[in-house]
Amino acid sequence: MTNSPPQRVKTPRRAVHGVLLLDKPLGLSSNDALQKAKWLLRAEKAGHTGTLDPLATGLLPLCFGAGTKFSQVSLDADKAYEATLFLGLTTTTGDAEGEVLDRSEAAARAVTREQIEAACAQFTGAIDQVPPMYSALKHEGRPLYEYARAGIVIERPSRRVTIHSIDIVDWQAERLTLAVRCSKGTYIRTLAEDIGRVLGCGASLSALRRTGSGPLNVAQAISLDALAALTEIEREALLRPPDSLLADWPELRLDSAEAARFLTGLRRRLAADQGAEDVAHVRVYGPEPQAFLGSAHITAGELIADRLLSPQEVESLLTSTSSRFLESVV
Repeated sequence: MTNSPPQRVKTPRRAVHGVLLLDKPLGLSSNDALQKAKWLLRAEKAGHTGTLDPLATGLLPLCFGAGTKFSQVSLDADKAYEATLFLGLTTTTGDAEGEVLDRSEAAARAVTREQIEAACAQFTGAIDQVPPMYSALKHEGRPLYEYARAGIVIERPSRRVTIHSIDIVDWQAERLTLAVRCSKGTYIRTLAEDIGRVLGCGASLSALRRTGSGPLNVAQAISLDALAALTEIEREALLRPPDSLLADWPELRLDSAEAARFLTGLRRRLAADQGAEDVAHVRVYGPEPQAFLGSAHITAGELIADRLLSPQEVESLLTSTSSRFLESVV
């Protein structure tokens, strides 16, 4: 008689709603980080707000349940990074993973602060950037890095991105650390290579940390190890409401009857005191202080829903908020 192997007990999942600000560790993919957090919260539905490379650390907003409806907002938001460049070193990938193409230590040592500031100024504002071959951008259904690893170079059209600011954080010999604020879709590795090219010594990216996404900051984030050390109740208490992704949007509050109509998706004409100007993005609330209903836009005096929470999701979020408030005062 043979002993059958013990059956694995499947972890029961549950409806969890909100946004977790994770400080992604080095070497872990965004999806692996998401799956670990999802397992720790036993969440039914989850998604992240844009890939952060395994070699990058920092802010990775994770969306759960109703929060996933607004993940695109964070994906489209401006980003902030702290990037460390190795001056005088170019690689096949533009970062520390690639093979060394050239070393120009003497040229790197000859660079002045004034030259660095001038090079950074040259790439501030709206610029055209060619995506790197070592990227997840797809060509005919395959990511570019697969072609690059096979020695195939694909022609890539340039993209218009906006660099809002580049500031020098630290500069020690060949290592230059910059704080970058930019639009979505900006490749910091490409920016590092371009700055090195203008300086005449070449450069590659040796470290990258995302410090901000829209209104969210990495100072508010938690590591996976710290999350794992908490109880399930403590983990859930860290979840921010879905509207935290929309915190820099104007808000509109509706009474009970208007809120019910809004949740059905019906357009409604706004009263004169609610605003008649066109607004591209607005977050909408019911009469209760925390009753977030969804996102909308205003056109020709009409409120038009974009992404709506279900009545069950609204109720769940209100209940969760009340529970956390009671726990905080007990």
